This record gives sequence, structure tokens and C-alpha cells, in this order.
Amino acid sequence: MNDSPAPAADSAPSAAVHHRLERPRSSADLATQIALPLVAVALAAFAGWFVWSTRRVERSPAPPAMPPRSPFTATLACSGIVEAQSENIAVGSATPGVVVEVLVKVGDRIEGGTPLFCLDDRDLRGELEVRKAAVSQARSELIRLEAEPRRETIPPLVAAVNEAKSAGIAAADALRRAEEIFAKQVITEQDVIEKRQADAYARAALQKAEAELALREAGSWNYDRDVSRAAVLKAEADVTKLEVDIDRLTVRSFVAGEVLQVNVRPGEFVGAPPGQPLVVLGNVDRLHVRVDIDEFEIDRFDPAFAARAVPRGSAGTEYTLAFVRVEPFVVPKKSLTGDNSERVDTRVLQVIYDCAPERDGPPGSGKRLFVGQQVDVFIEADDGAGRRGQGGEESPAGKNGGR
Repeated sequence: MNDSPAPAADSAPSAAVHHRLERPRSSADLATQIALPLVAVALAAFAGWFVWSTRRVERSPAPPAMPPRSPFTATLACSGIVEAQSENIAVGSATPGVVVEVLVKVGDRIEGGTPLFCLDDRDLRGELEVRKAAVSQARSELIRLEAEPRRETIPPLVAAVNEAKSAGIAAADALRRAEEIFAKQVITEQDVIEKRQADAYARAALQKAEAELALREAGSWNYDRDVSRAAVLKAEADVTKLEVDIDRLTVRSFVAGEVLQVNVRPGEFVGAPPGQPLVVLGNVDRLHVRVDIDEFEIDRFDPAFAARAVPRGSAGTEYTLAFVRVEPFVVPKKSLTGDNSERVDTRVLQVIYDCAPERDGPPGSGKRLFVGQQVDVFIEADDGAGRRGQGGEESPAGKNGGR
């Protein structure tokens, strides 16, 4: 058989394929084969950069202030608060009223007896004038009693006595003549009886006039004068009491020191007792630090051991503390740090130390302690083996804020 036409039939599709392969590339071909891969690579690179740049990085931020370090190897780390040497004296008002004048300001140095502020005293001053008038009345009554008898009142009484004597003589004479006539049976017995009654009345009138004269000449009774003197004393005591009440409306300081805080303004009403300290005073010539020692650490405390105080936020500043006293009454701890770990059922022993910033402070530091400022206190303690030494290890107060 003749199979020669077969190759010609197979060559037609091959020619068509070759024709398609030989056509020129269009812009769509270029975009598909070159641009799209490049865009994909760029997007992948951008995605990797974005993920890397926005990843969460765990960093340990630096503390805002370096924590204090204990200078002792074995330490009692405590919280302390600075207070005045005389303790902080909260001044209030013994009586309620409206403040009319404030006489001091924060920072003033005052002496004992210095007025701090005044309350309205107009009503008491009005009452004082009434009581003074009562004193004048009581004194006048006493003077009147002590001046008796009045000279002008004696002559009328003497005349009344003479008159009574004359009436008595006349009545006696009439009775004598009536009895003589009755003996002759000239008058009746009734007439004699009337004369006798008139004579008795005249004698009684004479006795009364003489008694009134004697009473007036004797003057006032001693007991009446004593009652009048007591009335004067009572009236004077009422005046003194009102003067004291008025003086109490001017609140004064009983100690010398410095005004640390003023919480009252003119026009404000203050109660008794007030809701807050109106004025806070204290002797700040030397400062004290009140240290709270946890009841679990009391056995480790020894007043003879050294102590240091470091102000909060100033780890490089250190003050030497001198032991003053222990307040032996263990009290509930007050929340000073505000930390959640500060248990409200914790009881503490309060120890008072003396601090002299001007003496113990770093030379040229220009820093000072203020009343009410919190400090971290480090007290040297026994390490359990009877050893005491110096060290530089960070204390629990440095890690936990001195608690």
C-alpha cells in the first residue's frame, strides 16, 4: 500500500503550533510573566517587614528611681513618716461658729499663746453687757444694805415712839379714872373693860414703835448682807464665764513652733469637733521619724542598733537616725504605701527616731525633709548568728517599697 500522504497530514498542526510560538509578546504577556512576580515579591517583603516592625517586644523598663539599698547585712526594712519634734498638733475649735479672721499663714513661726483665727463673737458680747448690768445692780443693792440705817429715816420713827408714849399715858389715865368712877357705881363694867383694852392697845403701839426704831437704828441684817455679797459674786462669775467664752472664740496656739497647714478660711463654719484639723502646728527645729515595725519583726529590733533613713525617690540621700523612744502600745498599721499587699490586720510597733537633716544630710545636696514625707528606714539587726556587719545587698525595702 502507498502511505506517502500521511506525513503531509501530520505537518499541518505542527505548522500551526510553530506559528503561535513565533508571534510577538504583548504587554499583557509582559505583565503576567514579569510584573506580577515582582509585585508578589514586593508584597511578601512588605508583609515580612510589617510583621517584624509591629511585633510585641517585651522590655523591662528602667525604674523611675533607683531603689534604696540597705547599708547593713542583716536589716529590718520598715516604713517611716517624718513628723515634727513635738508631733503634729492638730488645732481645732472648742466651740462652733463662723470664722471671721485667719491670723496666720503656712510657714509662720509662732510662740505659745499666738492667736491663730477668730470666730464671730457678737452674740456673746451682747450677752456680756447684760451680765455687766446685773453686776452693777447687785453691787448697788449691797452698798444700800451696808449703808443702812439711813439718817433721814430715824427722826420719823422717834416721833412715832413719842406719839405712842403720849397715847399710852392718856390711855392709862383714862383707865385709872374709869376704875375710880366704877367703884362709885357711876359707870358700867363695860366702860371699864373698854378703857382697859384702849390702854393695852396703847402699850402695844408703843412697843411696836420702839421696835421699829431699834430695827432701823441697827441697820441691815448680817445675813442679808451675806446674801447680797453672794449675789454680787454670782453676777461677777457670770461675767467672767462670758469673757472666757468670748476669749475661746479666738483660737490660740499653746506651743511654740511653725504653722504647717491651714485648712480654714474667713466665712467658713466650723463645728465642734471639726471634721478636719483647722490648723496643724509643730516644732520643726528638729524632726522625728515615726517608724512602723511589723509585729513579726519585733524580736529582731534592738534600740542600740544603728538606723538609716532614705527619702522616697532619692536613693542617694541617707540620714542617720538617733533612737528616741518606743511607744509600747502596738497599734494597727495605717496604709501609707497604698499597695495591695499591705494587710489591714497587720499590727506594728511604733518607734520614734530623731533626724537632723541639716547635720546628717549630704553636704551641698540642697535637699531637706518635710513633715509628712515618707522614708524607707533600715535598722541594723542580728543575722541570727550574733553577727552585725555592713553590706550592700538590696534590702526588701528596696524591692518592695520599704514595706
